[in-house]
Amino acid sequence: MSTDLNVNFLGIRMKTPIIAASGTFGFGVEYKDYMDLSQIGAISCKGIAITPWDGNEGVRIAETSSGILNCIGLENPGTNVFKKRYLPELKKYDVPVICNIVGRNIEEYGMAAKALSVEGVDAFEVNISCPNVKCGGIAFGSDPHMAAEVTKAVKRNTDLPVIMKLSPNVTDIVSIARAVEDAGADAVSLINTLLGLAIDVKTRRPVLGNVTGGLSGPAIKPVALRMVWQVAHAVHIPVCGMGGIMTGTDAVEFMMAGADTVQVGTASLASPYAIPKITDELRMWCEKNNISDVNSIVDTLQVTEGYLCHLF
Repeated sequence: MSTDLNVNFLGIRMKTPIIAASGTFGFGVEYKDYMDLSQIGAISCKGIAITPWDGNEGVRIAETSSGILNCIGLENPGTNVFKKRYLPELKKYDVPVICNIVGRNIEEYGMAAKALSVEGVDAFEVNISCPNVKCGGIAFGSDPHMAAEVTKAVKRNTDLPVIMKLSPNVTDIVSIARAVEDAGADAVSLINTLLGLAIDVKTRRPVLGNVTGGLSGPAIKPVALRMVWQVAHAVHIPVCGMGGIMTGTDAVEFMMAGADTVQVGTASLASPYAIPKITDELRMWCEKNNISDVNSIVDTLQVTEGYLCHLF
């Protein structure tokens, strides 16, 4: 039995439910020599701000026993360079482009959305893990009200679908998801990285130049699955799941937990061929299990009736 991997996510026709995650896939064109970009579900570009950001100084990546820590600092060339240098290249491929946008304040998020609402961009993914410089550095995604305000600012400045990318570094991710849904978000994606620390025991100093960094990779998968499952049952908008997806069966787990689409991040750093491999594994799993339409596995996790009430 052949399996149809096509999905319709926010009105965007995707050849597979697998999206190249923001950050680890650059602007997409960096991987053109390793795969046919037209066969990817979509590309979520590296985070883009209205003006260029330099990023953090010192060591930016540290490998862990089951993943990586990073403190890149969202280095990016800004919206103008993206539109002139990278977007024309991406438009050569038959692949949806999702612009991941960042900002230091609410106004900058809106400005980035407005500047990038151009032909060739299909949707926005809004990174609300950035520190708000006007509120003492607290991350936008850690407070439901601030998360909602960012959502509204982006929605005011674009007619494209808006996906709010949620941080796991919160007490209650469901409250954040509901807040952005109420503010008009078209979908949510989760999870972003977990905050972590690595220490050099010889120098007794942090390994990373920024002291702490975001943990990604297989180590965070159980946490990501739990949060995706919780959020998928708390909101009425589509969910994109991510966090340690390294194989096709990992993708299946996220979709069973309620994710309509999934993103692959750290795996692409381990191997530039990761996304084609995971896509093939997903297809083979579906065919082996007589699944004709990949969409049919979404939200099929079976749990004891009534158990969900204990999670909210």
